[in-house]
Amino acid sequence: MAQQRDAAIVGIHEYPSRYAPDVSAINIKAHSIKAALDDAGLKWSDIDALYDAQDGEGGGGLGLSAYLGIKPTVIDTTQVGGSSYEFQAAHAMRDIADGKCNVAVLSYGSKAASLRTPIGTGGASGGGSWQANMEAPYGQTLIAGYAMVAHRHMHEYGTTSEQLAQISVATRHHGMRNPQAVQAMTDLQFQGINDITVQDVVESRVLADPLHLLECCMVSDGGGAVIIASKDVVKDTAKKPVWLIGSGEATKYRENGGDITTSAGAQGAPIAFAQAGVTPSEMDIAMIYDSFTITVAVCLEDLGFCKKGEVGEYISDGKLRYDMPGGPALNTDGGGLSSNHPGMRGIFLLLESARQLRGESTSQAANAKLAVAHGNGGQLGGTHTGGTVIMAAD
Repeated sequence: MAQQRDAAIVGIHEYPSRYAPDVSAINIKAHSIKAALDDAGLKWSDIDALYDAQDGEGGGGLGLSAYLGIKPTVIDTTQVGGSSYEFQAAHAMRDIADGKCNVAVLSYGSKAASLRTPIGTGGASGGGSWQANMEAPYGQTLIAGYAMVAHRHMHEYGTTSEQLAQISVATRHHGMRNPQAVQAMTDLQFQGINDITVQDVVESRVLADPLHLLECCMVSDGGGAVIIASKDVVKDTAKKPVWLIGSGEATKYRENGGDITTSAGAQGAPIAFAQAGVTPSEMDIAMIYDSFTITVAVCLEDLGFCKKGEVGEYISDGKLRYDMPGGPALNTDGGGLSSNHPGMRGIFLLLESARQLRGESTSQAANAKLAVAHGNGGQLGGTHTGGTVIMAAD
C-alpha cells in the first residue's frame, strides 16, 4: 500500500511551566494554541476543526469554541484517558483526508500539581460502578494496579527491577538535557536533580511493590497544542511539516483468563504500522506513555520492538538513550518520569515526536526520520486504551 501524506503537524507549542499556580487551565490551553498557530504561521480564523478531551475548564468542544471565538465545522471530544490525543490525531488525519477540514487544533491544559490532585494515589473507600465493584470497595489505587502488572511480568518472564530501571535512567538522562524538565524537577522539589543510575532507582523507596519512586511519573501542571493541516495548507506554513502516515486505536479490559501483561497496543499498533508501510525496527524515535516503567516495558513489546517477555533483555544495555546505538531513542523530552505528567500525557508524545523530526529536540537523535507516539489511557492491566500514531519527517 502506498504511503499517504494527507495531513501533517505544522505547529506545536508546549507550555513552559510545570508549576503554574497563577494561571488557569484554560489560560494554558489558549496560550498554547496561539503559540502553536504562530509557530505554523497561521491565524485563529484558519482553524476549522477542534479536537478536545474536555480537560480543565475548557467546556469541551462547544465551550472551547466559544471561548476562543472560532466556529469549527468539525468538533471531536474523544476522551479515552492519556491516549486521547493519539486518538484525536488519528481522527484529524481521517477528517482532513476526507476533505471535512483543513486546519485542526488539539490542546491540553492542566493544574494537577498546583491543585494538589492525587493522581494515582487515591483509592475509593466503598461503592463504585459495575466496572470497579471488585476493586473499589477495597481501596485499590491506580499505582497498585500497575504494580500487579509488573509483578506478573516478573513472574512470567523473569523481568527484574534492575532491567525496568533502565527506562528511568534513559529518560532522566534526556530530562537533564531539557531546561524545561530541569526547571520542572526544581519547581516540584525533586530530591536529586541529576542523572541517575540503576542503583539509584532500585534503592529509591517502594511506592507499590515492586515499583520504586523513580519508576513512577511526577504530577505536574502543564499543557500544549498541536496544529494539524492538510497538504494544501502545508505549502504555506512556516515550519517544515511532520507527516502523519499511520494510526491505530484499540481498547482492552479485564477478562477471565486474560493476560494483564499485554496492552491494547498489541491490537492497535500493527494497524498503524501497516497503514504507514513501515516496521518498528525502522523507528528512530519512540515516544511511549511512561506513567510507570512497566507501562513502557509492556508497550515496547506490544508495539513489536521485541517479543513478549523479552523486553528486560532488550533494554538492559542502555539502547534507549538518544546517543546510543540500537535505538529507538525513548521519550527524549524526559517523559512523564522526568519532564511532566499533568494527568494525561498523550499530547506531549506528539509534541516531542514533531520536535525530533524537525531537528529541534534538546536530545536530538541523529538523522531522525520516523517516530512513533503511543499513548496508554486508563489503567494498564485493567480497562484502558492504546493509541498509536506513526510520523515521518518531510
